[in-house]
Amino acid sequence: MRQILTPPTMRAASRRTDHSIDPGSPPSPHMAWIPGGLFRMGSNTAYADEGPEHLVEISGFWMDRFPVTNASFAAFVNATGHVTCAELAPPQKDDAPCAQRGSLVFVQPDRPVSSRDARQWWHFVPGADWRHPTGPDSSLEGLMQHPVVHVSYADALAYAAWKGMQLPTEAEWEYAARGGLDGATYAWGDVLMPEGKPMANYWQGRFPHENTTIDGWDRTSPVGTYPSNGYGLYDMIGNVWEWTSDWYRPRHMARQGPLGTHPVDPRGPTAAENLEVRSSLPRLRRKVLKGGSHLCDVNHSHRYRPAARMPAMTSLATSDIGFRCVVRP
Repeated sequence: MRQILTPPTMRAASRRTDHSIDPGSPPSPHMAWIPGGLFRMGSNTAYADEGPEHLVEISGFWMDRFPVTNASFAAFVNATGHVTCAELAPPQKDDAPCAQRGSLVFVQPDRPVSSRDARQWWHFVPGADWRHPTGPDSSLEGLMQHPVVHVSYADALAYAAWKGMQLPTEAEWEYAARGGLDGATYAWGDVLMPEGKPMANYWQGRFPHENTTIDGWDRTSPVGTYPSNGYGLYDMIGNVWEWTSDWYRPRHMARQGPLGTHPVDPRGPTAAENLEVRSSLPRLRRKVLKGGSHLCDVNHSHRYRPAARMPAMTSLATSDIGFRCVVRP
């Protein structure tokens, strides 16, 4: 059994890393420098949309050590007056799935239900938003250091712009989440619970009706609760899904150039290519979410892994979606 948490014991992900770059001081105190390198992106052994596994080269960049917290998002809202999509009337929301203000909230069933019917646990709750994570009668009391949730892609973009930052590409996010471990299943190695210890906030028990909360948390957990990966990043696995800037394709485009060259700092399809891929549903433009959440489990949704990915409409806001930012030199 391997437990891989710190750089001295890591398998090297980078076959060629440019250590000559001096990143200087971090643009924000809570950002970590991610040195550039070459890594194997995706997986050929899990969900079909994670393949094919392919080589990708990433340039160095800065990344938030933690998902954006309620405290940080509140500072943004107080400074700008931003109103999130969940708080807006539906005509102002792209791809609005409902007829009133609110958001999707996980509601745990009290008995076994079909795991194929998400309507058994996802409920649209009027009045649910980032300030009221489980409904209008809830609040952020005791949750200020938890990840902000109920944020759409537009909300994440607005926050990033206010900070002078960007959202990561899918390749940047996965490279950073691996923490220097090339091909490892999880952000800390290949063993889910080294020495029986949970390393991230994910579902334990029989989803969706039984949560044994071995990790101590029923919903989100405070950022930084679990050990960091090899790049000093926290909560890259579990807790909340995180927005990336890439449009979703159902398979990776493993572009290989002449003589087997690999893509450098790849981005997903353009918006036009995305619409072409989904020409039958032109309004359902979807971005890539990464990292899994506290609702992922090994049987129902084994997606708390760096290679895992999920498509989401840009207007989607739920009780398990958040984000973090990057800065590129």
